[in-house]
Amino acid sequence: MPALSWSRTLPHLARTRTRSGLRRARESVLPALQMSVGSVAAYAIAQELLGHEGPIFAATSTIVVLGFSRDPRLRRVLEVAVGCTIGILIGDLLLGAFGEGLWQATTVLLTAILLARFLDSGSLFSTQMAIQSVLVVLLPVPAGGPFTRSIDALVGGAVALTLTALVPRDPRREPHTDVRKVLDELAKILRSSAVALETDDARTAWYALTRARKAQPLVDELLASLPAAQEVARLAPAYRRHRTELEDLNRSLDFIDRALRDSDALVRRLASAIDNAALSNEAMESLQGLLTDAAEAVETFGRALTEPAAGGGPELDMRRACEELIAIAARLHPKPLGVHGLEGEGVILLLRPLVVDLLEATGMSHRTASDHLPRLR
Repeated sequence: MPALSWSRTLPHLARTRTRSGLRRARESVLPALQMSVGSVAAYAIAQELLGHEGPIFAATSTIVVLGFSRDPRLRRVLEVAVGCTIGILIGDLLLGAFGEGLWQATTVLLTAILLARFLDSGSLFSTQMAIQSVLVVLLPVPAGGPFTRSIDALVGGAVALTLTALVPRDPRREPHTDVRKVLDELAKILRSSAVALETDDARTAWYALTRARKAQPLVDELLASLPAAQEVARLAPAYRRHRTELEDLNRSLDFIDRALRDSDALVRRLASAIDNAALSNEAMESLQGLLTDAAEAVETFGRALTEPAAGGGPELDMRRACEELIAIAARLHPKPLGVHGLEGEGVILLLRPLVVDLLEATGMSHRTASDHLPRLR
């Protein structure tokens, strides 16, 4: 049986890895082309125009800045260039104090890393300082002097920024993908909660709670991709028109994050209410419909934020999402839903801020969003 299981699992694993690998390769064609052309161009500029001999740091800094990281590229340029310069300075000072040798190289490297962590939290900055410091100790000084490498790093960074500005690469793609993942996950959490009520199964609600707690990395990805996208929109003339859209998405992100966190508390209370049989059949049915409607509104909101504007689609979806969320907010009172008791009312009280956060994510003010909730007294 184990042999048969492995014979089925391995081909499936191989197919899955192949498909994901091909997808990553397709998505990386343009970045890879940018890195290839940019690194060779930076090397040629430093060698032919500036007369530097073997300017390898011009090529490598271009690759580092362009790379596949989601960090803003301007920050990476500064981290590479400044880290390179300070690393060389530290290496030269310590070299003069201690001389050359293996234990001196260890001392230089340790000092550079600790100083870099003191100066800045960026991992790239620390890495550049450490590399440059140890190279100063272990390698011969370039013909143009030790700070030739700093100039090469600046050349590579400038080439990378130029390519970022000139080569069309829609900066909205990654943030749109990431925000859609977050909202799709929130919709699935709400749907799973509705299924838990429909089937009177607390285990399904606990599974939804696990899902809510595992969703935070999706928000972290969005927090990483959005600043980089905004930077590209500022640098690239072809995409400056998207700056407002990305700013609106950035403003919505805080409320989306809060709504996802709200879902954690909501599902935890709901699971407890089902476990303790605290909800009547009427309450479970009405809450199940409410959560299903909320999931549909979240999906509509996701389309409005991420689908390209064509034929008024996103604007129509945004209006529809607002209308759906307003209709849900108006129903959030225990009595019309047949909810009685502290645990059941607690579910309603936790759903109210989630819906308000989603309404604010659509661009509504907090007061206007809150006014759509029925008064509890």
